[in-house]
Amino acid sequence: MKKLVLVLVAGLVSLVSYQASAQYEKGDNLLNIGIGVNSYYNGGIPIGASFEHGITDDISVGAGIDYLSYRYNFGANRYGFNILYLGLRGSYHFNRLFNLNVEELDIYGGAQLGYRSFTWKDNFSGSAGDTYDSGLFFGIHAGARYYFKPNLGAFLELGAGGSGNARLGVAFKF
Repeated sequence: MKKLVLVLVAGLVSLVSYQASAQYEKGDNLLNIGIGVNSYYNGGIPIGASFEHGITDDISVGAGIDYLSYRYNFGANRYGFNILYLGLRGSYHFNRLFNLNVEELDIYGGAQLGYRSFTWKDNFSGSAGDTYDSGLFFGIHAGARYYFKPNLGAFLELGAGGSGNARLGVAFKF
């Protein structure tokens, strides 16, 4: 039974990845849409997107947005927050540097600079819509995209400075 499952999985993977030639190059437009799988903040699931355009065979630049909202209600106690990150980002794509010949894989890392809006509301401290720690932020990220088809894949990104320190989602290339 285990052998049958392994054969089926291997066949499905080879079928899905057929003709997947998607290694990063100059002129590519890259769109990631995902959710945070681990957040710095207690509560809520961050959602976000980033877009980058390839300006060289190794460097892409663009913008990103992350949003997280959370509400807590327990008896008379109520609080909640909204966080929005909006910034510019750049990435270095390591495939040529590492001499990776896996066409479906794009390994990258980079930095981002932008604005963070953090608002907090509760009913027990007298704060009603306080902005808390809003302002400029600097973040770093490292990630990988694996394309199942030439323009469609999945990504995993780790980072610091955004709403979460790990993000997983869908990657598009056009």
